[in-house]
Amino acid sequence: MPATAVRSLALRAILHRSMHAERKALLQIHACVVLWGFTAILGKLITLPAAALVWWRMLMVAGFLLLLPRVWRALRGMPPRLLAIYAGIGGVVALHWLTFYGAIKLANASVAATCMALGSVFAAVLEPRLTGRRMSWREVGLGLAAIPGVALVVGGMPAGMRTGFAVGVVSAALTAVFTVMNKRWATRSDALGVTFVEMAAGFLLLWACLPLLDLLPGADARILVPDARDALLLLLLALACTVLPFALSLVALRQVSAFSMQLALNLEPVYAIVLAMLLLGEHRELGVAFYLGVAIVLAAVFAQPLLARRRSIAA
Repeated sequence: MPATAVRSLALRAILHRSMHAERKALLQIHACVVLWGFTAILGKLITLPAAALVWWRMLMVAGFLLLLPRVWRALRGMPPRLLAIYAGIGGVVALHWLTFYGAIKLANASVAATCMALGSVFAAVLEPRLTGRRMSWREVGLGLAAIPGVALVVGGMPAGMRTGFAVGVVSAALTAVFTVMNKRWATRSDALGVTFVEMAAGFLLLWACLPLLDLLPGADARILVPDARDALLLLLLALACTVLPFALSLVALRQVSAFSMQLALNLEPVYAIVLAMLLLGEHRELGVAFYLGVAIVLAAVFAQPLLARRRSIAA
């Protein structure tokens, strides 16, 4: 067989393996997004108050990661300054989860998931301030385009759920903060080690702040021992919806672009809302205006990476 034919066959084999690896990685990412979509459903099904739910979730995740030798090796190699930064990010994560599950308890899973779609809007404004990069007026414009959708979302929900929506908006702002901070700092150390520090620090911060939570009207800061049903759901939340998708996403990121990852992550609120409709019947609690508003918000969210992709290709 001629040498050119051999090289051609080898090149085809390499391309085939590369395409297969990319398709597998995309499937892994979407599996992660579906699992993350279940976090809202589990938050609704677990009967514990939001503070106790987050307390147990962070404790379980940190406890599991502490069993891995890789995490111990990562901790030994972390400079004290980075440890302090990751601990601070973990505090923001704890507040984000506290407000996210608070939104679920005060409203429902669909409302909380819709608020998470606003995280990209907040990131467009917060990232330049936190990282020093130039403000993108295109991203700010897309954020403004989502405002009519937010108005429809608020108008399409019962009045009793609007406090939950407000808490969810705070949660979306917090998720933008810790995402930007992780983007800047988390790549400097082993990912599982960083996750352990963030979970452990968030757990300790939440534990220390429980007396302050008791001062908030309507807050329940009791750390209750879960019954058998809640314990099983918490285990699913900690392992199947936190540790497993995190590990899968780390593997998948080696094969796909950041654009593909961002586009897939934007599907999380979609999956969560669909799951809430199918499993919890929440569509009976919300009006047509709510879902129309969700569509407008998601359109703005999906337009952001698509326009960024087009601009980078043109450049």
